[in-house]
Amino acid sequence: MSQQVYHSHDIQAWEQRWFAQQNSSFGLMQQVAWSIVQRLHVLFQQTASSESVAHAGYGVRSIAVWCGAGNNAGDGYCLAAYLKNMGYQVEIFAVPPGASADLNQAVEVASNHQVQIHSHFEISKDFDCHIDALFGIGLNRELDLSWQQLIQLFNAQSGLKVAVDIPSGLNANSGQPLSCAVKADRTFTVLGLKAGLFTGQGKEFSGQIEVISAIPVDNRLKPLAYLSSTQIQLPVRQAFGHKGSYGHVLVVGGHAEMGGAVMMAAESAFSAGAGKVTIVCHAKHHTAILSRSPNIMLRDIDALSVSEIQALTEHVDAVCFGMGLGRDEWAAQQFAQWFQVIHQSSHLQVVLDADALWFLAEQPVQLKAQCYATPHPGEAAKLLNCQVAEIENDRIEAIQQLQQKYSGQWVLKGAGSLTLQKPDDLWICTAGNAGMGTGGMGDVLAGMIASLKAQFAERIQLHEIVTLHALAGDHLALKGQRGLQAQHMNEAVYYVVNHDHRNSQ
Repeated sequence: MSQQVYHSHDIQAWEQRWFAQQNSSFGLMQQVAWSIVQRLHVLFQQTASSESVAHAGYGVRSIAVWCGAGNNAGDGYCLAAYLKNMGYQVEIFAVPPGASADLNQAVEVASNHQVQIHSHFEISKDFDCHIDALFGIGLNRELDLSWQQLIQLFNAQSGLKVAVDIPSGLNANSGQPLSCAVKADRTFTVLGLKAGLFTGQGKEFSGQIEVISAIPVDNRLKPLAYLSSTQIQLPVRQAFGHKGSYGHVLVVGGHAEMGGAVMMAAESAFSAGAGKVTIVCHAKHHTAILSRSPNIMLRDIDALSVSEIQALTEHVDAVCFGMGLGRDEWAAQQFAQWFQVIHQSSHLQVVLDADALWFLAEQPVQLKAQCYATPHPGEAAKLLNCQVAEIENDRIEAIQQLQQKYSGQWVLKGAGSLTLQKPDDLWICTAGNAGMGTGGMGDVLAGMIASLKAQFAERIQLHEIVTLHALAGDHLALKGQRGLQAQHMNEAVYYVVNHDHRNSQ
């Protein structure tokens, strides 16, 4: 079963329903803190027994807990008390607690366990571990300068860094830092997964994530999204198959000045298992394409009439459209005649990428269900007539708006790529790496989508293809992220579509 991800407001409402049933809010605070302490103790023991730390001659013994003024700080005070009771050297650094009765009870628990509480953040010695209990998921405003400086001070400390619920300063839903955020090695998120831990910049700040499941899920709690599993298994090929059995992909684009994008998309389509691939592009690129990939069939985009385009599309299973098409008058004419044909075809699986999305933004239409649009944030901003910052500030809202405006299925690329297949069918990709932020990666993804949809249609979901693309990037990055290039993805794509991911970690 896929892991469910929630909006912070839904988590808070679920929590309040639990309290309305006469369950103790302070009791939940204690339970959460005790569960985290049990996991921390195991983690600290593992850290102490690891070769690198053992060689240095120390494990985690001294712990600083950083507490704010809200209920998230209450978790921190209880954590400190329980860790002190287990024999760890614990000190609390805190702002004056707020008026919450639960928080004041937690402060009393820490005091009763003889935990030293400092009413400042002047850290004068090194600690093996720092625990962030400054802010919880309710934070939705930009941090002022004093809080920014405090978080920067936390990040500057040496030792293991642990966040309670969510790294302080990170928006729980968008994954955007509210000016700045704690960079944790590990996050113990409470009750359920929050979207901001996985998309936007969330992965940069969250580290390894564990859920503290403290209360039963009720029937009113609905997920915002799902984490796309990395355990993907494609159907085994039949022994009597032939090239016509595995789909014919048509890659259309390639302005006279831009031939590389169609090459990468087509080669990716072949690497993902397509039986046949044809590129339709400017004729000046044909020699270069054949010298790289003689198995690719070619057509001159300028030599095809509308009737010939119709005849060609009738004999293919998927069209990958827009890579390197350009945005000049020639490109506009090509878009108009090609889009009309492929949009009206009922059998085609259609991928719209790059410049096709630019023209779609200029001439909005409702896309069919088997049309897959793959914008990066800049293209999404064009499609929604807004600024890129608005897309990044709420990527989930952005992809929902894209589908509402244009229909079809959508991939919003970037860290923690989002896939929206139908309304309320949102998926977050947890694979991939920073090395994939390089030109041509989107062309590779477009080719993979066209290829796998041509082969399997509804037997493979769009979010699974996005994850396979990310896994290919991770495979390629085993040799290093810096300098990773899209044209090197073919071998990695070939690997992931043939690898049994069901047993992968």
